[in-house]
Amino acid sequence: MSNNKCQMKVPIEVSARHVHISREDLDILFGKGYKLTSIKDLSQKGQFAAKEKVDIKTAQGELKELRILGPEREQTQVEITKTESHELKIDPPVAECTSCVGEGGAEVIIIGPKGEVKKHCAIIAHRHIHCSPDEAEKNNLKEGQLLSVKTNGSRPITFHQVLVRIDPTFVFRMHLDTDEANAAGIEGSEYGEIGKEEIGNWLGNWKSEKS
Repeated sequence: MSNNKCQMKVPIEVSARHVHISREDLDILFGKGYKLTSIKDLSQKGQFAAKEKVDIKTAQGELKELRILGPEREQTQVEITKTESHELKIDPPVAECTSCVGEGGAEVIIIGPKGEVKKHCAIIAHRHIHCSPDEAEKNNLKEGQLLSVKTNGSRPITFHQVLVRIDPTFVFRMHLDTDEANAAGIEGSEYGEIGKEEIGNWLGNWKSEKS
């Protein structure tokens, strides 16, 4: 990348633990035909924080009141941090958060007001940047590219292997989980400086490992 590209800044958002839900599992957890209630639009187009929450349980731990993010997904996915995985005594994979991991995640029981489901669907989301095709072309970014991003919080650090995801619906944002944000001292609105391109393509590697 050129020096210009190295100075490009990306808004950082912190993504707390949450659940994406399939239609089938929503029926089980909340009742047949139940519809999610939006309480807040998210930065990514068409996505929202729902009023509905669920509990997550394993044989050795439990997390209360994980918020569901809408709309419904093809497959259910639970996104937690490494710290929270220790509380549950599980070892979730680090995975790309907009993919359907199927049975590739760690096993958890999701508990709703009407029922519960047991699935291998818990992951730790790989830190990533959402980007539209226009933004990607302007800044010479490519799908699956790995970048380094320097933060500017109270404890500045550089995150490596930040995954670039490109889609027409995406708004330019970097997403970190709460473990990562706390390590960098990020509070409120922060920007990261995109640095050099990393070696390799994490998305491609992940797909080949899962195929």
